[in-house]
Amino acid sequence: MADVNSKAGGVTVKDVTSHDFVIAYAAHLKRIGKIEVPKWADLVKTGTTRELAPYDPDWYYIRAAAIARRVYLRGGIGVGAFKRIFGGRKMRGTAPEHFMTGSGSIARHILKELESLKIVEKVPNAKGRRITAQGQRDLDSIAGQIGQK
Repeated sequence: MADVNSKAGGVTVKDVTSHDFVIAYAAHLKRIGKIEVPKWADLVKTGTTRELAPYDPDWYYIRAAAIARRVYLRGGIGVGAFKRIFGGRKMRGTAPEHFMTGSGSIARHILKELESLKIVEKVPNAKGRRITAQGQRDLDSIAGQIGQK
């Protein structure tokens, strides 16, 4: 008997590796051109733990794809959780390092952009975001393309 969660032999985001999916979905987001990259994206650091802005010019699309994947896998996740997910060690010279959170502004802006594309939506009467039915179809279709390769 087939698994209840599987879709007639379809591939979901859970079935493909995270790295492959994020790269493919970032390319999809860039190709459709509906995400508006802010003017400050080439200047901003992604957290206080970083010294410089990212070298990759497409880092914003990659971060958006990673955020969409996380919301798909675990609904009800918000900006504070993404600050912790994308945080890291702050090197403080001779003093011991400490954990510092990532940029909340970047996470908030990306979540708003994904909301405008109707990929994620706010959870009513709770905190955080969840994936929409349309967003789940989009992400699963990209995962299906990866699974066929």
